[in-house]
Amino acid sequence: MSYRLPPLAALRAFEAASRHLSFKKAAEELHVTPAAISQQIKALEEYLGFALFHRLTRALALTAQAGAMLPKLREAFECLAAALDTARPPGEGVLTVVAPPSFATRWLVPRLPRFVAGHPQVKLRLSSQSDAVDRPGESSLADEPLDLRRADISLAIRYGTGDYPGFYVRRLFAPAWVPVCSPRLATPERPLDRPENLARHVLIHDETIHDDPNPPDWQEWLKRAGVVDVDAGRGPRFSNAVLAVEAALDGQGIALALLPLVEADIAAGRLIMPFNLSVPSPYAYFLIMRKILAGRPSVVAFCDWLMAELEAAG
Repeated sequence: MSYRLPPLAALRAFEAASRHLSFKKAAEELHVTPAAISQQIKALEEYLGFALFHRLTRALALTAQAGAMLPKLREAFECLAAALDTARPPGEGVLTVVAPPSFATRWLVPRLPRFVAGHPQVKLRLSSQSDAVDRPGESSLADEPLDLRRADISLAIRYGTGDYPGFYVRRLFAPAWVPVCSPRLATPERPLDRPENLARHVLIHDETIHDDPNPPDWQEWLKRAGVVDVDAGRGPRFSNAVLAVEAALDGQGIALALLPLVEADIAAGRLIMPFNLSVPSPYAYFLIMRKILAGRPSVVAFCDWLMAELEAAG
């Protein structure tokens, strides 16, 4: 059966430009010039007989016809990639896992030796990216810096809402925020036997999801504890959980931390949880990937191992 198709380069240019809504960014991805992208798009439009983009003053917008054909085109590229993947000998290729910095550093990395020992044939690459955290108002992964349609990303662990249409999504767990600090901070002079005593301690703030209008923070925790005379806004602020927990370990103050990320430190006595009161997180951790990769042996091996680790962790 013969197929009447336009040049593959033109289709790739269109798919990249549609994701970025920018000829310049598409050119950077494909390592060509913006002029080359523009020419490929023009040639494809002539071939199809209709416009693919509305050229606005400083932006691009897909036409209705382009939007209608885009999902099948992306599916075709994924099928093509999967077909080529089947030709590789077993064990070839790299399994690239993307995860938020805090999850990668404090939960995943300490457990990875067990995966490496059990699957020596898998070439694992772990990438820690802050883009693996949802931002309020986002509903698609395609236009973000962390684009799961990139060929060099096998799967991702994401801290967010779980609303990722078009991808395979599996919920891992929903953590809770708890107060933690170095045991050195609990002294007779400044005890930590009552939440009201937090007025005499430094509060550490983790701004991992600071763009959310209702983030889990000290104000919410103090409200749940029934404390009204402690300034919830004072204290240093850190852009991610890794920095906030490191500050707590160093004895710089008391941090609100995601419990699964500090359980090992609590068990080892490096941190204590002075109050058994938590704030639920609006987000959970999810395993996500392109659906077409779900059956790849290295992906299956990692997913099975990850779920076993979660079960063992309780």
